[in-house]
Amino acid sequence: MAAHALPHHGAADRLALIDQARRRFLLAREAGPAPALAPWLQRSWQRCLERGLEPTRAVEFQAVTPSGVRQALEHNQWLLQAAAPVLRSLSRAVAHTRYFTLLTDARGVVIDVNGPIDRQDPRATRIARIGVDLSEATVGTTAIGATLAEQQPVWLHRGEHFFDDTSVYSCAGAPIWGPGGECVGMLDLTGVAVPEQPALKHLVSQAARTIENALTLGQPHELLLRLNWPGRVLGDDSDGLVCLDADGQIKGLNRPAAEMLDIAPGTPPGHASAHFALPIDGLFDAARHGKAGTELPLWSGLRVQVLAQTRRDATPGQRRSASAHGLPLKDVETALIRKAVDDAGGNVMDAARALGISRATLYRKLNAKRR
Repeated sequence: MAAHALPHHGAADRLALIDQARRRFLLAREAGPAPALAPWLQRSWQRCLERGLEPTRAVEFQAVTPSGVRQALEHNQWLLQAAAPVLRSLSRAVAHTRYFTLLTDARGVVIDVNGPIDRQDPRATRIARIGVDLSEATVGTTAIGATLAEQQPVWLHRGEHFFDDTSVYSCAGAPIWGPGGECVGMLDLTGVAVPEQPALKHLVSQAARTIENALTLGQPHELLLRLNWPGRVLGDDSDGLVCLDADGQIKGLNRPAAEMLDIAPGTPPGHASAHFALPIDGLFDAARHGKAGTELPLWSGLRVQVLAQTRRDATPGQRRSASAHGLPLKDVETALIRKAVDDAGGNVMDAARALGISRATLYRKLNAKRR
């Protein structure tokens, strides 16, 4: 049930089941579990009802204030930088499906948009805007709101969205976890009146993991530990990543590493010696001598493969990630403005509308960048 909100059926049957569930749960307000609904989807619908939302109400896709947009971009510049190449790759993957990509912060505010967006379709442009608030509290059940509330990847098709107004969308979403174990945002693939593509949940989940790895590698560290279970090949996105300072304190780790070391989300990971059942100096020595990965014991009794790399052994891409959080905000803003103009085919008015600013403001910012 994780891959679909309802059991897999033919397209017509699936839409009929969704409609039946809406009538029972949202219109008739029948109590108790709804067999046709995944538990996380029913929880989202229930939260919307408890907020006093009505599915027939018109939805206003409102942007946060201009100062709120600036604050969101400034606070999330490290996420924007880490996500940029991933968003471009996603756009290529979905180029012929009429799905596009949204990146939000941890509140559900859109901070980047990418992909084949039909700027002539208001159903697309009203959500594909930097600064628009797509949280569950404002637009009901969507992949964005459900992902952030449930903190798990989701897939929603048409009427599985809470509001009638949002039943034209199909979307997949996955949370993005920061190196401190907190959810820092989410990645979304959305289509308007498109065929269902449940495989997009797998795609967006993998893309979110790539972003998470870039965020982890961007943490200042002296030693990087790549972890995986015995029998697995080290060196891909499935590796656990642990960043240590010179004293062996864990400064950041990705979700696979947290799961291997049994560190709960949001729990301070502490010192490496609390997890690895051997002197930490041995890991630094192994990295300095270029030793290949080896199996090491954990205090849990399990064993993991570990490949230790010093900071100077990082690839150029990893070193760029390590300095990404220092990118000046004005450079991020410039890139977003230029991308919006490109996406709008050079139409400044459409670009300004997508960014949620006036045409005069956009011109002023463009001219300021040229000086």
